[in-house]
Amino acid sequence: MAAEAAPTALVTDIEVGGMTCAACVRRVERKLGKLDGVTAEVNLATGRARVSHPPEVSAEELTSAVGAAGYTAHLVMPPEGERPAQGEDASGDEAKRERERLLVTTVLSLPVLVLSMAPALQFDNWQWLCFVLAVPVATASAWPFHRRALNGLRHATATMDTLVSLGVLASFGWSAYALFLGGAGVPGMRMSFSLVPSASDGMAHVYLEATVGVPLFVLLGRFLEGRARRGTGAALRSLARLAAKEVTERRGGVEELLPVEWLRVGETFVVRPGERVATDGEVTEGSSAVDLSLVTGESEPVEVGPGSPVTGGSVNVGGLLLVRATAVGADTQLARIAQLVTDAQAGKARAQRLADTVAGVFVPVVLALAATTLGFWLGADAEPQAAITAAVAVLVVACPCALGLATPTALMAATGRGARLGVLVSGPQALEGLQHIDTVVLDKTGTLTSGHMSVGRVTAAPDGPGTDEIMRLAGAVEQGSEHPLGQAVTAYARRAAGNASLPAVTGFRATAGQGVRGTVEGREVEVVAHDGTELPAALEDACERADGLARTAVLVRLDAVPAAVVEVADLVRPGSYRAVDRLRRLGVRPVLATGDRAPVARAVAEDLGIAEVHARCTPQEKGDLVRRLRAEGRRVAVVGDGVNDAAALAGADLGIAMGTGTDVAIGAADVTLVRSDIEALADAVRLARHTLGTIRTNLVWAFGYNAVTMPLAMVGLLNPMVAAVAMSLSSVLVVANSLRLRTWQPSPARKPRTRPRTAVRSML
Repeated sequence: MAAEAAPTALVTDIEVGGMTCAACVRRVERKLGKLDGVTAEVNLATGRARVSHPPEVSAEELTSAVGAAGYTAHLVMPPEGERPAQGEDASGDEAKRERERLLVTTVLSLPVLVLSMAPALQFDNWQWLCFVLAVPVATASAWPFHRRALNGLRHATATMDTLVSLGVLASFGWSAYALFLGGAGVPGMRMSFSLVPSASDGMAHVYLEATVGVPLFVLLGRFLEGRARRGTGAALRSLARLAAKEVTERRGGVEELLPVEWLRVGETFVVRPGERVATDGEVTEGSSAVDLSLVTGESEPVEVGPGSPVTGGSVNVGGLLLVRATAVGADTQLARIAQLVTDAQAGKARAQRLADTVAGVFVPVVLALAATTLGFWLGADAEPQAAITAAVAVLVVACPCALGLATPTALMAATGRGARLGVLVSGPQALEGLQHIDTVVLDKTGTLTSGHMSVGRVTAAPDGPGTDEIMRLAGAVEQGSEHPLGQAVTAYARRAAGNASLPAVTGFRATAGQGVRGTVEGREVEVVAHDGTELPAALEDACERADGLARTAVLVRLDAVPAAVVEVADLVRPGSYRAVDRLRRLGVRPVLATGDRAPVARAVAEDLGIAEVHARCTPQEKGDLVRRLRAEGRRVAVVGDGVNDAAALAGADLGIAMGTGTDVAIGAADVTLVRSDIEALADAVRLARHTLGTIRTNLVWAFGYNAVTMPLAMVGLLNPMVAAVAMSLSSVLVVANSLRLRTWQPSPARKPRTRPRTAVRSML
């Protein structure tokens, strides 16, 4: 996949095969970096390299460079047709081969381990049976290690495969020498076993249990590690499975089942109850509820009707829908989510860069330590087998697998979990930024509020018709209005009537700045602005309340008699109360910055408990506010959804866009909240902190493991077979710890300390 990252640079993704540790990552990055103008980030967990290069450096040159480093390389192509399924099959075939190799190695190794570790079971010539069984393990089963070690040798580099290969060959070579030349091949030979190696048996001691144990446990560890690593990428596979494969298209009243790739923007398709919405679109006929939980994390189905947008991958849980496609292929929200997750998993955190740097020199240091250990023991007049045992244990136990997996597996699991919760991060840097923010600048319209006018409360005169009847008549008149207030009244009336048709209006008249009038079912209905005329006490109180909340009061008259006051406003989202409260509990200070009028901004801020308010802000003033807060030493995040927020989003330490916002805002942001609920921001902060905590735990374990086990191996207190077990377990434990992020749950909502005023609560 290649796409322009900047006017003078291209970005190409390469699938790299054969990498086994962080030293491999470092080698590939270094090899690619030798090309002019090329920089690369290689991810061990995903097996991919993201390369930034000038146009004059071709993709073929990049793959050749990776091949020259001793690895396989293939360009990552866009998923088309059946390619995803083929990729899954290839992955399955590789897993099958690993499983078969492990099974054969286990069958051959178990008799050797049992006989070597249980002297009571040793019979005459048992050692020769063990040798015969160990030969295919040391050669065929361990061949992948030997092959990659030879590749590294040809390129003057060493990796963990070098360490494993040397460990297997050293233990096997010593055992063969002892059997054929050292007296260990006599029929009556018996050998004791200890977890702590001993040099008391002289030449009559073989290490065939290490010969088979090292590849067995390394293969087992890699098999378990591979399964776990595939689990960290489950989010992308789940997103891919959400995409519909077929669509029922309607043309001229005729329905036809077609591959979804054939669908084009503007064409109409049918979504029956229980089916997935094939692509992003707009409902043209029908009403239903759609389940967005797997796409955006929305916990409850969303009601849709004519004019409502629907998202591809969501499930229709109600009635029949006719939908007009508005986006297809890579332009759909589901495809953009998958691409954002892929991009996020391609990057590296600062901690991973440090780990890869260390791993780049780690293997040569280990080889030097193993040689030093061998020389020290031989120089101290120790038995040769004791010296070889200590050196082999150093080689095996020091493999830096856990170091290379500590960060990328956690990031993969976290970005996947975030996507399921409706939080998309652009990369590891965004996760790190989320962890440290202490101030968040919130836009009002479309962020804290719904972004469109809605009816908040209806107050009817005591001696008139009920509110439902009044709104039915008012909504009927407003059907002919294009004013946002009128559309809000009509939408409310339709919902109150269960989406039933509203009555027809005759004699419709609209007066600019005043309102609309018309005749409905023989009654003269007026929906107008209050002109100061006297009203019943209940309606006067409603007008005063609306004014205090910075809302618009609309008066409904029936046959010239005041019947109701309708409060219309851009309403605060219900989740905004919980979100602001949770952010404060996390130590994040909320600041409201909006281009709206000061009374409206203050009313919203007071309801939400936000102390600092900036109203009538231009885009430049929002950017200046962000710079001032950063100059005060604060780590600032900005949340917005409009073009006017783009400058502030780009200038903040962290930009966060609402997924319902404009493409400009989303493009300038580091984090996108797919859900319309801003409470996802609090979830994102907690997930980021939990992820960085997991990474720190993994790195402490990876470094600490080597700090403890290598000295034990050097002083001869670690059997090579035990070293293989310890090394394999270290990688599996790191990956398993990262996998816990896949099941991370947001904390349950708590009642906010700052409660909205009674009028607002009843409005909601």
